[in-house]
Amino acid sequence: MADHLTHRGLAALAKQYGGLLHLRLGRLHVFSVSTPEYAREVLQAQDGAFSNRPATIAVVYLTYGRSDISFAHNGAFWRQMRKLCVTKLFSRQRAETWLAVHEGYGGLARAVAAASARGTTAGQAVNLGELIFNLTVSVIFRAAFSARDEEGLDEFIAILRVFSRQFEASHIGYFFPWLSWMHRRGFNRRLQSARGALDRFIDKIIHDHMTRRRNPADADADLTALAFFAEGNPPGAVDLDETVRLTRDNIKAMIMDMLFGGPETVASTTEWAMAEMMRNPDNLVRFQRELADVVGLDRTVNESDLKELPFLRCVVKETLRMHPPIPLLLHETAKDCVVLGYSAPKGSRVVVNVWAINRGLQSWKEPDAFRPARFMAGGEGEAVALDLKGSCIEFLPFGSGRRSCPARGLAQHAVEFAVAQLAHGFSWELPGGMKPAELDMADVAGLTAPRATRLCVVPTPRLTCAL
Repeated sequence: MADHLTHRGLAALAKQYGGLLHLRLGRLHVFSVSTPEYAREVLQAQDGAFSNRPATIAVVYLTYGRSDISFAHNGAFWRQMRKLCVTKLFSRQRAETWLAVHEGYGGLARAVAAASARGTTAGQAVNLGELIFNLTVSVIFRAAFSARDEEGLDEFIAILRVFSRQFEASHIGYFFPWLSWMHRRGFNRRLQSARGALDRFIDKIIHDHMTRRRNPADADADLTALAFFAEGNPPGAVDLDETVRLTRDNIKAMIMDMLFGGPETVASTTEWAMAEMMRNPDNLVRFQRELADVVGLDRTVNESDLKELPFLRCVVKETLRMHPPIPLLLHETAKDCVVLGYSAPKGSRVVVNVWAINRGLQSWKEPDAFRPARFMAGGEGEAVALDLKGSCIEFLPFGSGRRSCPARGLAQHAVEFAVAQLAHGFSWELPGGMKPAELDMADVAGLTAPRATRLCVVPTPRLTCAL
């Protein structure tokens, strides 16, 4: 049964039974949406009714009782939290976030060269997937905490890996409440250990920030600076407006959202982009030709170059189409609903299969082929009009409606800059004489869908300048 609840399994069921499936999992009504017409109803036409977010027992505990932006239900609290998160993290006015991306991914080529130099023989493969992930964690760590160095980063990565495993953990009591007692002691102990480790880590950083007395009203202040508000109010809370109170747990939960969701999604998309170009080398050649024409080989790529690289944007769009960062969007009905004649009771879980929609035969020509040129203006670009903002229901890599990803612009920018650095700085080969068609392209089902095996490739510097 578990195999059927993955993005691939639900897509296969949709081909057999239709674009809207009703599944009964214990006490839960679950509706799987796999075609654009039903997705349009859920994400756009009736967005308000479907804008709540379901959460397992583990998620409720790890998010401090839904104190975050990702799993809080729609309402005044969630709207203010989203506004605060966008203002303090993803806004162009917050230079610290964008500087972290610039300096972090700006050094990606140097990190690849250093990893290659550590090899025992010339032409040795580097674990590009692991390198991208670790660098992405470093970038987001700096953006969240305004960190000038990487002190504590290794500790944080270890905490993040444990936390991620528990975040996806499920318990039979979620589906059958009368079985909530089964294996609960060990389950609770693992959750407490994971959240406790993150608590202690973030509390230390908040304490350090408070010692420095950074003004939370500054445009460039980070989330931890908001702890001043909570600590300055005797009940431990502060008004975001006249109705919403912000606590330290809210701050921790928002930080957790960024630190948990950011590294996996951005790093996975970057790794998938490189893997798809390695499997389809004609696209890599075309992209490197564009880079040589626009940037040249006597300097490295700058962020200002990105707008002059249309094929880069096509590569990233096509990667997001084939490998959406979150393949299954989870929603919950806030009231009894009717979707094109089918009833969904209040509290139903609604799973929008973005992976299936992005590969639908009715919307895409050759949906399983990696064809960046489909987004290119001109004769090839049958999908040139589709953007990443969520208005095109056939193309939903960042979701749509009020629950769409608030960090879309930053994530797209980070992936484009990282992919440009990698493709421009090196020629790439698969190790051991492997042919492109032999490259493993399997994914792992979960909240995200990363590659099942890390991408290992052999880099050869191609620039005439220092990296």
